[in-house]
Amino acid sequence: MKRTIAAVAATLFAGSALAFHCPSDMKKIDEALAKHPKLSAEQLKEVKKFRAEGEALHKAGKHQASIDTLAKAMKILAIE
Repeated sequence: MKRTIAAVAATLFAGSALAFHCPSDMKKIDEALAKHPKLSAEQLKEVKKFRAEGEALHKAGKHQASIDTLAKAMKILAIE
C-alpha cells in the first residue's frame, strides 16, 4: 500500500514539474526576442508561431507537447 501511494505521489509530482517547465521556456524565449536577435523574417515568424502554440498547449494541459514545441523555438534562437 505504501508503495502504491508513493508511486501515485511521484506521478503527480512529475506532472507538476513538467507544468512548471513550460513557463520557464516561454520566459527564455520572450527574453531572447526582447534582445532583437538577428533572425530572418521567416525564422522570426517560426519562433513566434512555436511560442504561441507552446503556450496554447500548456494552457490545454498538454505539457509534453508544449515543451516539444517550445524547444523548436528555442533551437532557432540557440537557447539551451
